[in-house]
Amino acid sequence: MSVDIVYLGHSAFKIKDRQKTVVTDPYTEVVGKLPRDLEADIVTVSHKHPDHNAVDKVKGHQFVIDGPGEYEVGGISVIGVPTFHDDAGGEKRGANTAYVIEIEGLRIVHLGDLGHKLSQETLEEIGSVDVALVPVGGNYTIDAKTAKEVVAQVDPWIVIPMHYQMNELLMKDIAPVEDFLKEMGKPDVVPIPKLSLSLDKLPTEMQIVVLEKK
Repeated sequence: MSVDIVYLGHSAFKIKDRQKTVVTDPYTEVVGKLPRDLEADIVTVSHKHPDHNAVDKVKGHQFVIDGPGEYEVGGISVIGVPTFHDDAGGEKRGANTAYVIEIEGLRIVHLGDLGHKLSQETLEEIGSVDVALVPVGGNYTIDAKTAKEVVAQVDPWIVIPMHYQMNELLMKDIAPVEDFLKEMGKPDVVPIPKLSLSLDKLPTEMQIVVLEKK
């Protein structure tokens, strides 16, 4: 069974199989507008800033996950792994939670507003992943250069950048996705509307996928 990944802008994604939907890091109007009809069974919140924790913008019967721990809802497993929003152990911007979402056998890690390279202990907690949703815009998160290093640490089959400057969003003091693509040596990646994938159809070498904002 396939899983659809749709980009809602900033660090927000809709991850959906045939039965359940997960929405990550919904944001307020300080960043832009989410789709009005957005619904989810599970909402993950990487940290409690308004551009990541607007749970009230998501309709439906939600199970909200807003910190480290192990959770299971309707056959979807979510593991929250503690990290930091900066490179100073949280002294500047506080804590951040990375989430490993296991759905239809696929393991997808959403790194939230990660502000540092990952420790060996954190990598062991995250484990092997198929898809990595990685912040790349800098300023508030890791920048393109550090994102490249984090991608090498996590070693996924598919990398989807997030938290970068977009015309549709109001946050302009972060870098565009092109900086990350150049850093990765893939400047010609063409954005697509959504990614549909299944465990038996993963690529045989790492791919970077840029998603258009819904």
